[in-house]
Amino acid sequence: MRHNLSTEILFSAVVPAPFGAMGIRVESGMLRELVYLPKRYSEKPPTDALTKRVARQLERYFGDPDFRFDLPLPALGTVFQRKVWDVIAAIPRGDVLTYGEVAKIIQSAPRAVGQACGANWFPLVIPCHRVTASGGLGGFAHDDDANGFHLGVKRWLLAHEGIEAYQ
Repeated sequence: MRHNLSTEILFSAVVPAPFGAMGIRVESGMLRELVYLPKRYSEKPPTDALTKRVARQLERYFGDPDFRFDLPLPALGTVFQRKVWDVIAAIPRGDVLTYGEVAKIIQSAPRAVGQACGANWFPLVIPCHRVTASGGLGGFAHDDDANGFHLGVKRWLLAHEGIEAYQ
């Protein structure tokens, strides 16, 4: 295993994912952040109980798209971001909403919804990949490069959940 100083500092663990890896950061007994990482990141095994729990739940989701996460999350984000994230968290596996549809639900604008999606600290747990543009895939994690890593992750996640339209 290679060591990567930034990985050692930033993440409590780095676990494999079908599209690369997931960085896990826990603090004060809560999941603080999940990060999509390319394959070049070195694995870092979980060492504490919560990080092991997060890693196990990620592995279960990668094996079963119907798996439901049960993790302690801090109340992060603005009131507006939390409204967006609540709507996103209610989108069932196998469905998508557009940025415009989410905006109508919370009486806002699609661009603001997109910004809140990109600010999500807990991807997969709050499945922002289930929000797409009205005319296609849309961006993901503030990445709109059609060949970019994050859009590849979004395509994989949607396909994993049974939505083939964006392949």
